[in-house]
Amino acid sequence: MQRSLIFKIITFALLVTLIALFWVFRLDRFFTLDNLKISREALRQYYQIRPVFVIASYFTVYVVSTALSLPGATILTLAGGAIFGLWTGTLIVSIASTLGATAAFLMSRFLLHDFVQKRFADKLASFNAGVKKDGVFYLFSLRLVPVFPFFLINLVMGLTAIPVKTFFFISQLGMLAGTFAYVNAGTRLSKIDSLKGILSFEVLSAFAFIGILPLLSKFMIDFYRSQKVLRHFQRPKIFEYNVVVIGAGSAGLVASYFASAVKAKVALVEKHRMGGDCLNTGCVPSKALIRSAKIVSNIRHATDFGLNEIKPEFDFARIMERVQRVVRTVAPHDSTERYSKLGVECFQGDAKIISPYEVKVGEEILTARNIIVATGASPLVPPIPGLNDITYLTSDTIWNLRQLPKKFLILGGGPIGCELAQAFARFGSEVHIVEMAPRLMIREDADVSEHITQRFTNDGITVHVGTKAKGVRRDGETKYLLCEKNGNETRIEFDEILLALGRKANVSGFGLAELGVEISTRGTIDHDEFLRTNYPNIYVCGDVAGPYQFTHTAAHQAWYAMVNALFAPFKKFKVDYRVIPWCTFTDPEVARVGVNEQEAKEKGIACQVSKYAIDDLDRAIAEDQAYGFVKVLTILGTDKILGVTIVGPHAGDIIAEYVVAMKHGIGMNKILGTIHIYPTFAEANKYVAGVWKRANAPQFALNMLARFHAWRRGNAKGIV
Repeated sequence: MQRSLIFKIITFALLVTLIALFWVFRLDRFFTLDNLKISREALRQYYQIRPVFVIASYFTVYVVSTALSLPGATILTLAGGAIFGLWTGTLIVSIASTLGATAAFLMSRFLLHDFVQKRFADKLASFNAGVKKDGVFYLFSLRLVPVFPFFLINLVMGLTAIPVKTFFFISQLGMLAGTFAYVNAGTRLSKIDSLKGILSFEVLSAFAFIGILPLLSKFMIDFYRSQKVLRHFQRPKIFEYNVVVIGAGSAGLVASYFASAVKAKVALVEKHRMGGDCLNTGCVPSKALIRSAKIVSNIRHATDFGLNEIKPEFDFARIMERVQRVVRTVAPHDSTERYSKLGVECFQGDAKIISPYEVKVGEEILTARNIIVATGASPLVPPIPGLNDITYLTSDTIWNLRQLPKKFLILGGGPIGCELAQAFARFGSEVHIVEMAPRLMIREDADVSEHITQRFTNDGITVHVGTKAKGVRRDGETKYLLCEKNGNETRIEFDEILLALGRKANVSGFGLAELGVEISTRGTIDHDEFLRTNYPNIYVCGDVAGPYQFTHTAAHQAWYAMVNALFAPFKKFKVDYRVIPWCTFTDPEVARVGVNEQEAKEKGIACQVSKYAIDDLDRAIAEDQAYGFVKVLTILGTDKILGVTIVGPHAGDIIAEYVVAMKHGIGMNKILGTIHIYPTFAEANKYVAGVWKRANAPQFALNMLARFHAWRRGNAKGIV
């Protein structure tokens, strides 16, 4: 057992003992108004004889009783006024009460903080963020209002991350008014008939008003700051639109769709193609390409399915034309025609925000009460020497290829790089993937990276991890990348190079800088929890907002941005990021929701890991896809799900059950008790719940059952 745990147990036992002794010896009988009135004169006389001893004794009793959260603080405070007078009593009580409160705060933090934060990490995330941002306001407000139990404030604040010094000084300042009122009442002890008469309703109301004053002031300051940026602009008397949306990608389309559905007048501006990156250069074309690559791979492995050996024959140009055909088939869903019929006024051209109320498109100026920026992101191009001397590919331009590269080099081992690396390798390219991090898919757990790397090796991909790109060189028709790994320089020859190093938010070129819209350190548009920028009527959603760059997250944010734009201040919602799933569409797919093992470790979250290998699944065996795993993280001692990682066929589909479970608080027990169709890949969800159940089986109850069954078999002693 760790020393800290032993010390916590000893401390807890000591506290319980002290509190128990207080009640066993009925010490509470000394902390009554009647007893104080009887003892007042004797205490005052003794104070005149031995002032230092009385002050020290009183101070100690006050600190100890407050630290142990014992009843009697009110009587002790009255006693301070009755014995020492107003000013001396206020000084002594103020210091003693603050020291006692801080001691209770520290004991709560020592005994409970780590346990509570680990056990309820997901629920406390937003609370911790609020305390970090506005903890001083909250604490000061609570201290000013006497109706809140002070001991409870001490204990609860100990569970937060508020600094000790801040707690001490804010507590002393916040309790000063109440302390003064009670000490002053103690100087007039003979006139007090009951504790209820100390503070009238009017006085309590005044304290309550003072208590909410800091938060009210904060609200007013925020309101003033938001209006301050608007006062330099002429506000139209009549707006042409409720909202102007800039960008017709996933976020912009969803925002516009919702606005039209609730009968708001909305304008949608797109300078390029409707549907944005997802439709034209991202999700749709990449999945179409991956599908063709998988069919080629299946043909190559025909003998695994009992067929004769078949050599796949294909025309890469036709495959890329099919990709474009898929895009054209999906395009009507996101078209100008469709959205115009829905009531959205669509504009083609460059948007320029010229004021918080005006967007210029060509020569036309659109006025709107609110603006939503959904301009997306673009491929990141690193400053690698020599890169601009060649023609390179990005996730935007790769779809123009019609000839399969013989030697294909991919910079970046994230989702985009991994998906396209495997697809081109299956078509027959000699693929090299270069990643500066120590492994592929660095955001995922190490066992995920290991599994994908092994699959890539089986597909003939050469993986270079821990490798830094130093420069691009050209020697006649030969192109190669200079790399450095462990201090050694190597060269990798290529015909085509793809930059898959992430995407940067599109924040320039449409008036944000001129207007003074703030940009975050991540390069995205800075915004609050309501998706508002520093301009209260300019909202943001999608890749340009971050922190996630997924199509489904963009749509999720779009709903919040539009609701808040249309209905604030009457109703507004904080965007909810608690359950965000995603999937990398390699083979096998990698799907995740919530935290994984490495994130839990980084955040100090104690959890239980349950893992089920898909190679044991009947459907996977039947389809010759017996590889991968399902891994679930749960809170220790409960079946509450913290996160799930699935590596395997159809992972992006079968994880949906866990997304719903986490969203609605469904635990592993209920998943285990749910009927899953046999044989399906979704059965893996039930089987991993079985793994969890076996690890958490109540052994004592099972042992008793074993004895019961032995007794039922005729063994009178119940011997198993």
